[in-house]
Amino acid sequence: MKKILSILFIFASVVLPALSQTVAELEERRKKALKELEITSSLISKTAEQKKTSLSQINILRVEINARQSLINVMNQELRNIDRNIGQLRKEAQEKQAEMDKLKGEYAKLMYHSYYKKTKYESLMFILSAKSFAESYRRYRYVQQYAEFAQNKAQEIEKVKADLENKLAEIEKARLERVAVLNDRRKENAKLQTEQRKQSNFVSQLSRKEKDLRRELKKQQDQANAINRRIDQIIAEEARKSQKAQAAGTQEFALTKEQKLLSGGFEKNQGRLPWPVERGVIVGRFGVQAHAVLKYVTTDNKGIYIQTAPNSDARAVYDGEVTQRFSIPGSNYTVIVRHGNYRTVYSNLTDIYVKVGDNIKARQAIGRIFVDNEDDNKSVLYFQVWKERDIQNPENWITR
Repeated sequence: MKKILSILFIFASVVLPALSQTVAELEERRKKALKELEITSSLISKTAEQKKTSLSQINILRVEINARQSLINVMNQELRNIDRNIGQLRKEAQEKQAEMDKLKGEYAKLMYHSYYKKTKYESLMFILSAKSFAESYRRYRYVQQYAEFAQNKAQEIEKVKADLENKLAEIEKARLERVAVLNDRRKENAKLQTEQRKQSNFVSQLSRKEKDLRRELKKQQDQANAINRRIDQIIAEEARKSQKAQAAGTQEFALTKEQKLLSGGFEKNQGRLPWPVERGVIVGRFGVQAHAVLKYVTTDNKGIYIQTAPNSDARAVYDGEVTQRFSIPGSNYTVIVRHGNYRTVYSNLTDIYVKVGDNIKARQAIGRIFVDNEDDNKSVLYFQVWKERDIQNPENWITR
């Protein structure tokens, strides 16, 4: 019996209350990874019929690989949690078994005294042979308490037995769940290896077109730099006007009470702002990033690039006022929304639904994101967050 219990407890995956927060965090990570996989699978399926390999396909595939790896990491952590509990569960099993053995030993002694010695000390004769009524009563109470004690011990044994049976049922259920996680991990690892081979093949194909890639990269960087310079000029000019207004004691460019409230609300929602698209994945992260194909080539992104389905809209991440809408030669429209002393920037738009001076709400559509028919119908939003003149990492502001 002890050996069977030990084996069963080794495979147990019952999570202790102390680890409940970790389980919740893992569940959130799992949901996020599955959501990204769902989105990337949808985006990849839209380009599956394309004959040529493109940088857009590689970027989406890279996001999918990262999401797949994240999901596998979650599964590994879940299994590690199970393994960390094995020692504790084995100890509990041994203690429970020892308790059962002790109770059975005590009960056996009770039965021995009750049955094997009752011929010498018959209960009734034992009571009646007392020298006084008081002693007879005490003997009666002793016999009665002895019987009650034996009955309670039997009930206690039944309770421990029931607890063990329930625990064994939980362990069996947990063992099956553990097997399921292992099977899922095995499948995800197989998918990951397939995707990695596919990515390697895509990169190899595109590497042969290095000149074209460098020419396209330079074009994109020139456009991004021009947009960034224009945004920086606009924000710098607004900041100078605000400082000048404050020094002169006028309110023309100073923050109003409502704008201060917006600014405070925006700041308090850091990490919880909605995405500027309904469904999308980040294919270009903030800061210095290595090129997906070209070796030793990096880009310094002042925002993030979010790829979404064709014909999707960009939407405001928070309540605010539209302060700018512009375009530069060779690029699409950019819209700037002010949230007190914070600003969000939405670039690569075609149809614009708002105008300067409009007060808009969170999740309100701002404009249609450009669809590049020459590049797998790629639809990418360039998104920035500013605090006064300081550029921020947008990933730190939108919900994770």
